[in-house]
Amino acid sequence: MLRWSSVPGLRRVEPFVLAILAAIAVAALLPAGGFVATGLSWGTTGGVALLFFVYGARMAPAEALHGLRDWRLQGAVATATYVLFPALGALLALTTGWFLDDGLVAGVLFLAALPSTVQSCVVFTSLAKGNVPAAVVSATVSNLAGIGLTPLLVALLLGSSGVGPDAAGIGRIVLQLLVPFLVGLAAGRSIGPWVRRHRRPLSFLDRCVIVAVVYSAFSRGVRQGVWQQVRPAEVAVVLACALVLLVTVLAVAWWAPRLWGATRADRVTVLFCGSNKSLATGLPMATVLFDPHVVGLVALPIVLYHPLQITVCSFLAGRMSRPGTVADPPVPRLGR
Repeated sequence: MLRWSSVPGLRRVEPFVLAILAAIAVAALLPAGGFVATGLSWGTTGGVALLFFVYGARMAPAEALHGLRDWRLQGAVATATYVLFPALGALLALTTGWFLDDGLVAGVLFLAALPSTVQSCVVFTSLAKGNVPAAVVSATVSNLAGIGLTPLLVALLLGSSGVGPDAAGIGRIVLQLLVPFLVGLAAGRSIGPWVRRHRRPLSFLDRCVIVAVVYSAFSRGVRQGVWQQVRPAEVAVVLACALVLLVTVLAVAWWAPRLWGATRADRVTVLFCGSNKSLATGLPMATVLFDPHVVGLVALPIVLYHPLQITVCSFLAGRMSRPGTVADPPVPRLGR
């Protein structure tokens, strides 16, 4: 879990990030094989279904619909998440596709199609004196829409590349993600309050599942020799793509709301909700959408983007949280 009690800036590395990096390191040294890999595959499949059941159960659809009244703010966040990001991702894929492995290109496009985070963007918005209720609604609606929009965008962006989801992948999305999510949503009336009261232990559970997904995916890549084909220069290019995506969307998300005279609080909400991408949703979804032999490569861009967005956004939120701060935040610029 993130600890935000001492701002500006992060005073410690997020334990979740450390756990993911540790899972990658262990997979490189001791990849799961044989019956362990088989059991892990079954376990993560069930764990992912359980995650999406919990996501559905803790949703509060009535609150989300109530918050949609500010259509310009919500539209700006949705446009940043599902239009601007995919457009930038497609442009980066075109300019770097000749250099990167197909799996890494698919990963950049997949990153661009993911929904926003919930916890992080709400925390950043709160620290930066933004519109917190609108941030909660934006994050909730983004994740709700992402169950359907992300697979469709990935299929559209990847086309007939052979790396993206096929009919079987769409079927797995329905069975493993959409059905558990809808069942959880239906059960939310009876168990929703309990799920929301126990958010902390359930958040620990979903992080454990995600770390297991990372270990399983990267173990499979090690066993199949996938990582021997990835050059350090390719990792550097993927990191540069993640930085370009983050900085560009941060700049647009901050300045574009001025076109309709948005308040500073609303601009802060668009800034953080429009620029964050969900690792918690992305990694489990990748295991369902993509063939097992490319999941490790597809996961790399979001694994790199997550600590980058945490670091940059925590810096911005820290600067904007200072008493009397009303001026524009120092949005990072490339080359500075």
